Amino acid sequence: MKQPFLYFCLAILLIFSCRQKPAGAKTEQLLKYKEEISLLSAKQPNKTNADSIVQAWKRYNSNPIVLADTDLNTKTKYNLGKMFARKNSDSSKMFLQQGLDLVEPGNKFLEIKANLYNGMGNLANAEPSEHQANYYYNKAAMIVLSDTTLTLKPMAKAIILLAAAQSNKSLQQYSLALKMNLAALKLMPQLPPNITNQQRVLTQLISLIYTANFPRKNVEAYLAKLEKLQATYPDDFNPRFLYDSKLLYFDKASNVDSVLKYSLLNAEIDEQIYGQNPTEPTAAGNIYTTYTNIVTNYVKAKNYPDAARYLKKANEVFKQSGRLLEYEDLIRGGEASSSYYAAIGQKDKALQTATEVIALQKENYEIENTQAVAEMGALYQIQAKDNSIERLNEDIKINTLKLERNKLTLVITALIILILLIVIFLFYSIYKQRKLKQEKENVQLQQQLLRTQMEPHFIFNTLSALQSFIRLDEKDEAIKYLNQFSRLLRSSLELSREKLVPLNQEIETLENYLSLQRMRYSNIFNFEINIPANEDLEMIMLPPMLIQPFVENSILHGINLNDKDGFVNVNFSIADQNLTVTITDSGKTISENKPQNHQSLSGIISKERLQLLGKERNQNAGITQNKTTTGGTVVSLNIPISQNESMGKY
Repeated sequence: MKQPFLYFCLAILLIFSCRQKPAGAKTEQLLKYKEEISLLSAKQPNKTNADSIVQAWKRYNSNPIVLADTDLNTKTKYNLGKMFARKNSDSSKMFLQQGLDLVEPGNKFLEIKANLYNGMGNLANAEPSEHQANYYYNKAAMIVLSDTTLTLKPMAKAIILLAAAQSNKSLQQYSLALKMNLAALKLMPQLPPNITNQQRVLTQLISLIYTANFPRKNVEAYLAKLEKLQATYPDDFNPRFLYDSKLLYFDKASNVDSVLKYSLLNAEIDEQIYGQNPTEPTAAGNIYTTYTNIVTNYVKAKNYPDAARYLKKANEVFKQSGRLLEYEDLIRGGEASSSYYAAIGQKDKALQTATEVIALQKENYEIENTQAVAEMGALYQIQAKDNSIERLNEDIKINTLKLERNKLTLVITALIILILLIVIFLFYSIYKQRKLKQEKENVQLQQQLLRTQMEPHFIFNTLSALQSFIRLDEKDEAIKYLNQFSRLLRSSLELSREKLVPLNQEIETLENYLSLQRMRYSNIFNFEINIPANEDLEMIMLPPMLIQPFVENSILHGINLNDKDGFVNVNFSIADQNLTVTITDSGKTISENKPQNHQSLSGIISKERLQLLGKERNQNAGITQNKTTTGGTVVSLNIPISQNESMGKY
């Protein structure tokens, strides 16, 4: 009977090994592509290598192995979107949207999902589509804020949070803007001290505090940090941002002289930049706004000649670059002109300018309102599309799970049959051997013990754990778990046939059992086995499977399964032909509704075996049990041993 059974087991192992080879080859290819894509992602594009980098990403985008892996496929789409962002926004949006379609449903791939949302926000902001940009920025920022385990680098997190904060401030979502700016501020110690984000987060916070009328208790501290950064790294930071923050501070304090001081410093910087780039909208807007701000404050200081001088400069910028100015710039300039004319007594001119400002405000409101309505319609379509894609993916996921469940059912059924055949063969072989060699009392006791060594609940709990690993697609864990279980079964089969076994084999079986239980309970406890030094463990003989029931009892009733600090320690010591085994557990909180003392059937039988062994050897044998100060339990077994198998009759 043994040979056919062994042939059957070998056939099963051969089938499984053959099935693993293609998977192993595919895994190697995936690892290779992951490494290559990671290296390519780290390359910084420039004028000389940009085209070659784009071509490399396009090759990956047509590779069937890369496209079949969601992670690699999405990273490829994201990097293509980044490469096209500056020269072809439509292509960039297409690749980023394709990446989002791959990973948007579900809670996986959060890092790349956050980058994709931020990229879509940047594209929408450049169009400009302010509400769409805010939608994507906030989705990216919420991923960063909600998941502390996110593996994004601190720099990437800061960029995402600062972009979302600025967008929320523009749309008057001040509480969200403050939350995201403060989260970005906490990341600054992890970043280099001389990068622009160190300055940006402080200037955004100061501007937000004054715009939203938040408490100003931290403004002076933020200003001090800005001044320190500017003084420490003058070549890395633009002083204009410090001056703008000072302007806000002194303007709220109604300190006109200080406002004029920093406005004039801004004017020097803006004049230099505008002189170099007169057709650049930002340069034109900055110099025009600075001039009109100076006009307003000179009027407040009643310095009308200087106010007239800077009003003339503002008008010259308007004549040269008026088409580049935003409505807000023109409105601010008109208000400054009107206040100047009113202050010097030219009421008709002041009224005319004020009327022009009102017309500009109305025109700006109508344009913004029309644009907002169009954006909200487009945003609604985006959200509806996202919901539709999510529902479709959920349907696909459900159908896939059904197919996988059917496959898993077949695999589990085959495994159960195989394990049951092994268990049946094990019990039959042991029963046959014991029936021929032992007295009636020992036969009954050994049969009872073997039934409890591998109790049905343990087998089926093992199968349930294995089924969970397979269902969660944790193939490595499932294979490792099945390997440990088969080794334990093999050890149980081999040791149960012997009257006495070497101590090293008993320790190996015990270690397999503890490893299997630790995996079954998701590594929530640790164990340690300490063996005596300078001892030949192969020459020390003892009855098999004598210690395992007490270790099992410690796991089931001596550790808290909700606490990952649990432990089971097993110590072996030898003295005067006696082996002392001490089993210590961490203890657990005992429910008031459950009995505090528990003895398993296998433990009771092991005690009977130990007593019988002591009588046959005429040596001390027994069990003691004590509680530790921390609530754990210490069980000590005193086991008579021999140095020669012929001495054992048990």
